[in-house]
Amino acid sequence: MASESGTISQPSRAQSIWNYLQTEVDPKQCTANLTAYCFMTGFIDAISFSAVFVWCGFQTGNFVQLALALSRLFEVGTGGAVDRTFHIADQQALTSLISFNAGAFIGRLGDRIGPHKRIWLVLGTLIQTLFTMAAALAIWKSGQSSVASDRGDPSWTKALTFVGIAFMSASLGTQGIIGKRLNTQFTTTIVLTTVWIELMADPKLFFRKKVITRDHKLIAAGALFLGGFVSRSILDKIGADSALGVGAGIRLLITLSWLFVPGKKAAQDAK
Repeated sequence: MASESGTISQPSRAQSIWNYLQTEVDPKQCTANLTAYCFMTGFIDAISFSAVFVWCGFQTGNFVQLALALSRLFEVGTGGAVDRTFHIADQQALTSLISFNAGAFIGRLGDRIGPHKRIWLVLGTLIQTLFTMAAALAIWKSGQSSVASDRGDPSWTKALTFVGIAFMSASLGTQGIIGKRLNTQFTTTIVLTTVWIELMADPKLFFRKKVITRDHKLIAAGALFLGGFVSRSILDKIGADSALGVGAGIRLLITLSWLFVPGKKAAQDAK
């Protein structure tokens, strides 16, 4: 903007920050961030599965579990009692499925803001952080143990634990749509079944040199595995609530990391 003296005024610091947040990141430069997303998938799923044998991220299993629960309504007795109850595990699977999709729907906000814009990636990951914090508080207030000893006896049964499962699932739903919109080899950063298939079908699977289509899929799978391993390793020592607190801290670091991803123009200029 030109002033009365004819000089061009410089944008204020606040305006500069806002302009920077409006820039689009280069998806090719998001490897570290998306690797951290995959880590968080394994981290959170390990917590929910250890307590109630429900995956907060892998909704295919939950969906099939609900189909089995519904099929019990049509079972024909053969002399014994027929179980037509909606088990607590089924209730938890339904809670996870609904909440995951609600979180993914919230992620559609990024389509309006711009799915590659830095401000959305920061905001979207911050939302995941808040969801994870809310889950930690809910599990903490429930006072229930973190690890179930048997599939038929989940350690989380109180209403507050359902709230915790809902927030954990919603955080992964939001994460998934952000990963999907970036359109990289990491896909949604949630379900890796497709990643495994694409990896096995990759024509360059056995090439010795660097192959992004193969290498990034291996990184995604390895990060998810590591997340589950780390989560389960600390679960017995600090409990699910504290583990989720650690997860919220990691998510906050991921939130800040989006500020340092090179933008599309910067990446093009570097070539």
